[in-house]
Amino acid sequence: MTNQQIADRLVALCRSGEYQTCYDELYSPEVVSIEADGSIVKGFEEMAAKGKEWNSRIEALHDSGIGDPVVGGSHFALSSYMNVTFKGAAGPVLFEEVCSTRSRMARL
Repeated sequence: MTNQQIADRLVALCRSGEYQTCYDELYSPEVVSIEADGSIVKGFEEMAAKGKEWNSRIEALHDSGIGDPVVGGSHFALSSYMNVTFKGAAGPVLFEEVCSTRSRMARL
């Protein structure tokens, strides 16, 4: 797959809610995620634990979305947002971010 094809497939899977397929099909078991706070998450097990912890804090997901990819060389960027209410919170919070991704050997 080309980097454009990987980016397009990731967006299509995310938009259809097939998040596990993203990992199964596109991500390397050695995936590394550098979070906004600078922390580093490595591998499928840590990614799954991070996702489980995040989801455990959410009372309601009101809306979410992902933008079209911008591809350059072995990198691409995606905008995304999530409107969520956390457990015990007074109301919803809007999270917006740009995810920067580098792919190697047809897997992220």
